[in-house]
Amino acid sequence: MMELRQVPESQAQTITLAAIAGAHGITGDVRLKLFGEGLPSLKQHKSFNEGALTLTKLRDDGKGGAIARFAEVSSRTDAEKLRGTVLAVARDSLPPLAEGEYYYADLIGLPAVSDTGEALGRVVAVENFGASDVIEIERPAEEGKKPQRFMVPMLPEAVPEWNAERIVVSANFAED
Repeated sequence: MMELRQVPESQAQTITLAAIAGAHGITGDVRLKLFGEGLPSLKQHKSFNEGALTLTKLRDDGKGGAIARFAEVSSRTDAEKLRGTVLAVARDSLPPLAEGEYYYADLIGLPAVSDTGEALGRVVAVENFGASDVIEIERPAEEGKKPQRFMVPMLPEAVPEWNAERIVVSANFAED
């Protein structure tokens, strides 16, 4: 079996769609933890990690994840070796976005400023706890202290504007 390399999240040209959680059964199937839009978005792709993995079979596991088979994986031992491997695709292979939509990876790393012009920090994470997306912003560390983080919902009243250059946060939602 070929050696697979991890695709770092920081690579702007790749988007992580899932991660291999472990082996499933004895024939080389793997359990997947899904990110983003779940199974439908994963089914659109047949090749991952710059062609290192070729999807041959994919099904819902009934628990919010998936079970997959890759052409390059033929045994449980090979599948276990892939635990923790992310499944990434080229950013330009994803469907175009409608107005007001975004990919999480496009937000991470963006500078955040308040609507009054104050620099707030950088977006370090995007989460969804069920109601709406929430961005986590890390302020620069003050001397001798750890950086502080705060969360802001991705709602128009909290984030009135964003683009490829920055995120604007309403001053009412910018924690001190």
